[in-house]
Formats: sequence, C-alpha cells, structure tokens
Amino acid sequence: MRDYRVGTLKGRFVVMWNDDDGKRRRYRLAAHTAKEAEREARDVILKIEAPEAGMSVAQVWSAYQAEVAGRRQEAKLKQTGRNVLPVFGHLAAEHVAVADCRRYIARRREQGRKDATIRTEMGCLRTALSWAYKSRLIASLPRIELPPTPAPRERYLSGSEVSALLKAAVNHHIKLAMLLMLTTAGRSGALFELTWDRVDMENRIIKLSKSDIGPRKGRATVPINDTLMAALQTARSVALSRYVIEWGGDRVTSIKTGFNAAVKRAGIGHCTPHDLRRTAGRFMAEAGVPMEEVAQYLGHSNPNVTRSTYARFSPGHLRKAADALEFGRLESVQRPKVKTPNGGLSD
Repeated sequence: MRDYRVGTLKGRFVVMWNDDDGKRRRYRLAAHTAKEAEREARDVILKIEAPEAGMSVAQVWSAYQAEVAGRRQEAKLKQTGRNVLPVFGHLAAEHVAVADCRRYIARRREQGRKDATIRTEMGCLRTALSWAYKSRLIASLPRIELPPTPAPRERYLSGSEVSALLKAAVNHHIKLAMLLMLTTAGRSGALFELTWDRVDMENRIIKLSKSDIGPRKGRATVPINDTLMAALQTARSVALSRYVIEWGGDRVTSIKTGFNAAVKRAGIGHCTPHDLRRTAGRFMAEAGVPMEEVAQYLGHSNPNVTRSTYARFSPGHLRKAADALEFGRLESVQRPKVKTPNGGLSD
C-alpha cells in the first residue's frame, strides 16, 4: 500500500500520497475537522487501493446473498442490507474496523433503533464476512462488534387478552395466522410458508418443516386441536392458493400491520406475533404438560432451553423443594426457656 497522510492545503483538509511513478497526488476532503478528515481519508484510501484490498463489503454481501438464495436468510439479508450497505458497502471487507461498527451502532441508536435490531443487522454483516473468509474470498476476517445482548422479552398474554385479540382480528387471514401461532406454537416464518399438502386433516397433524433438510428451528410436527380444526376447515373450503395463510390468493409474508391494528382494537398492552408462541409455551407449562413434551411441541432440540424458560410456570415447579421445607408438620417446636420474676424458668 502507498504511503498516505492527511494534511491541509489552502485551509482545506486533503489526503496526499505518491503514485508508483513518484508523482505526488492530493485529494481534497469535505471534512471540517481533523477527526472527520481521518475517517473520510480512510474511505478514500480504501477506494484507491481496492484492487489490492480485495472484495468490498457490498461484493461479499451480494455473493453471500446468492449463496443462500431460496432460504430465509436471503430475505433477511435483503432487509438488513438496506441499512448496512449504505454505510459499509464501499469498504474493503478485510478493513472493516471496530470503530466503524461503533459509529454505526451509535448512529442507529440516534435513529431510535433498539439494540436487538442493531444486533440483527451487525450479525448479518458478521455472518457474511465469516462466510467469505471460510470461502477464501477474503484473506483475513475483521472483528465485527455488536451491541450487548438485550434482556429477553417477557411478554405473555393472559387468557382474556388472547380472547380479546382474536375477536379484534377483522380479516380472516389475520385471525387464522393468530390461531396457528397459538395452537401450533410455530414461528411466523414457518407458518407463512405452510402449504396445504403438509396439513393432514384426516389424521389431524400439521408438519411445519418443509423437508427433512434445511431450516428446522421451531418447526415441529404437531396435532391439530378442535379450535384449529374448525378454522382450517373454513379456510380450506375457500382457499385460492397452496398456502394456508393467504390473502386474495396471494401468499402472506407478514401480518404486522393487521396484527398491530388488532392489538390496538383489543385494548391490550403491546405485543408481537412472536409473543403468541411464547404464550403457547406458557399455557402448556401452566397446564402441567411435561417439559419434554413442551420442548417437542416448540421444536426445541434441547429440553433444557425449554425448562429454563417455561418450567417456572408449571404448577409442580419446585413443589418438592417447598414440601421439604414444610416445618409446620413437626409434632412439637421447642421454645427457648426464659427466667421468671421469682428466679425460676418458664417456657
């Protein structure tokens, strides 16, 4: 790499270097402070050295998006790329610095974005660069700093809130989606991809996974209860496409707008579609369903994950421990003896 330095010329910041032929070059910067000049100069240098620096973040992003085409990660990259690429896209992938990550995090926070959203965006950047490194598209893997992991959401709907929410769903596909989330405990992505060929009405079984390969997170095979059966029978009789959740014959990929409107009409506290899955897990635990069954229903590969989240809602949780501390069953409890006014001892 050439020897670059930042200086001033006629009151303006410039970045200066000597070309391979020894000729001196200058590039005027738009920066007004030395700190801004250093940041801008770094980007200018990376552009100049691009052939030597390797692939840009935008190029890596595009290549990785092609690699995961047809999978859920593709849509996620497309969405997060709208915010990540305008900031990181022009940088050489190997030269992304922690300082760049911190500036991005600070900027997104100023825009009102929560750390959970920012973690998702920066996580996509980290994943794309890691893939490029493992694929030998870039020579080194930069450190991508993420915001701290936020505390997990603890929103669970009560039975009355669930009833109010379902009644407030105006459109049939919104209500059907809610019922599926509550009765199958499936993730929204799996349910939006659910097709009628995986709904066995005769044996009352739904297979949330599309196949035995590919993404299976939270995609179990679950029974159809009476509540869901009635809704599915109605939906099947008027279906216009192969997808269970549809609108006007088109596949539905989000119910965010309709869901939020129903929450507002129901007059309940803020919640998200994913909170219905959590609520389903809590309802099962409160009904005394064994944690292993709850785990299988939720599609958790490790029952310990289920137990750490939902065991406290089980009516038998820590019951044996509490029984072991049942001191009131002792036949007698000795009380300390105290002296009486006449010098004797009394209980």
